[in-house]
Parts: sequence; structure tokens; C-alpha cells
Amino acid sequence: MNPASPDSLVRLVVFRLEEQRYGLPLAAVERVLPMVAVAALPKAPAVALGVINVGGRVIAVVDLRHRLGLPRREYGLTGHLLVARTQRRTLILPVDAVLGVMAVTADAVTSPDHLLPGIGHVAGIVALSDGLLFIQDLDAVLSLDEEQQLSAALEEVAG
Repeated sequence: MNPASPDSLVRLVVFRLEEQRYGLPLAAVERVLPMVAVAALPKAPAVALGVINVGGRVIAVVDLRHRLGLPRREYGLTGHLLVARTQRRTLILPVDAVLGVMAVTADAVTSPDHLLPGIGHVAGIVALSDGLLFIQDLDAVLSLDEEQQLSAALEEVAG
């Protein structure tokens, strides 16, 4: 998250899991959808909840709560789905609520190594007047093994 100048803006889609706020770079988010039923995906890694058909594309639903060590949750009709792109694939992330788009200056984003060394899948941390915002590193959400397992499971469904 190192844009050209410290006063350049970083635009983030902000969402909530439990009472914590998280963000994803706006450029990585395709769209926000209302919660829908998720179809099972046999042989998928534990972090995958299943799949959803979005405009003819079968996309894996990945449980960010699982990755963050949060308890599982039944979302019902109140949750939202973030459709977002990693470098390797498009994923859907169920979230408690989407709070909107926020712009922060690049120099407001702190490296996670300064505050919480060793925290995975966090690209940066922003200190806000009412708490912290953790910017997720989508490319680190799935391990290489999980990526391979997910690819194989998706190919089996498509095949």
C-alpha cells in the first residue's frame, strides 16, 4: 500500500465483522450483493463456505471470519456479500455490514509490522478517531494449499 506520494488518497470499501471495521481497496471490489443461499462445494478447503452463481460465473464464498479466528455466524438476510478480486481469482466474502467507501491519505496507513508483527493477511492499519481499521490483503486470505484445493473443487463442479 505505498502509493506515489504520502498525501495521495487510498480508497477503501469498509465493512464490519463483529464490532471491528475492515477495509478492502476499492479497486479490488467488483460489487456488493445482498445475502443469498450458498451452495455446497464438495472437497473445498475449510475456509470456503461454498459457491454462488453470479451472472453465470460460479464464484467461491470464502469465510473471512474463519481466517480471522472469529466465531461462525449464520447471516440470514441481514448480511452482505463482497465480490472482490485477488491476483489469482474472484472471491465472495460474507460480511456483517458494508459501511461504505472511505478515502484516507496514504500516510495514514501504517504497516501492520509496526503495530502487530506477524499478523497475516493485513496490508495496513488506519487509526481512526473511534478505533482501528484493518485493511485486508486479499492475496493472503488463502494459503497456496487452499488455493489448489479450491481450484480442484471448482473444476470438479464445472466439469
